[in-house]
Amino acid sequence: MQQSYEVTGQAGRVLVVDDDPTVAEVVAGYLDRAGYTVDRADDGPTALTRAAAHRPDLVVLDLMLPGMDGLEVCRRMRDHGPVPVIMLTARGDEDDRILGLEVGADDYVTKPFSPRELVLRVESVLRRTRHDTGTRLLSAAGLTVDPAARRATKNGTELALTLREFDLLAFFLRNPGRAYAREDLMHQVWGWDFGDLSTVTVHVRRLRGKVEDDSARPRLIQTVWGVGYRFEPEGD
Repeated sequence: MQQSYEVTGQAGRVLVVDDDPTVAEVVAGYLDRAGYTVDRADDGPTALTRAAAHRPDLVVLDLMLPGMDGLEVCRRMRDHGPVPVIMLTARGDEDDRILGLEVGADDYVTKPFSPRELVLRVESVLRRTRHDTGTRLLSAAGLTVDPAARRATKNGTELALTLREFDLLAFFLRNPGRAYAREDLMHQVWGWDFGDLSTVTVHVRRLRGKVEDDSARPRLIQTVWGVGYRFEPEGD
């Protein structure tokens, strides 16, 4: 059965950053046909300039760029506010993919990739960004999440969470005391039916670093060996 890649409702502005003109042209073409407004840049400084001039709703960012690599571009963009980032990498090394997630990328795609799959991932990330997950405040263990405002705090101090981290924390607060496998979290939190399970591991580790008093000895987001993870509000 053929998938439809048309975007319903609001599309959005996507900044495509890649120094390979063929890749950039193909990606931009698919996104344009899917209804997105597309800006392009072929290096890091240009990407930052374009992002400052027209704030994108999402950035498709190559890891390997001349002058300034994608990791540094991602860091600098994050300094000016949250923006979803899908990292492109030609490297097969898992450490490089994980590093992209560590600096705040919301997803990654390894070259060579299917442009149609990339469009689906863009649509998925933007859907999560815009999705109102409910207006009821969620609160436990000093953590408060406002799904409508996309705002989370710990003991009154606002947490700087990425899109994926926010969704994961909201899910845990809604479902305390239950163990979830990484496959379940990937599907139920982010709606993915495909992807690398190490993505879940990275996001859990990053979230622990922001909500735990001691991320080396997590009490709230606990590992359930052989299963996955469980949120324990009482830190038992």
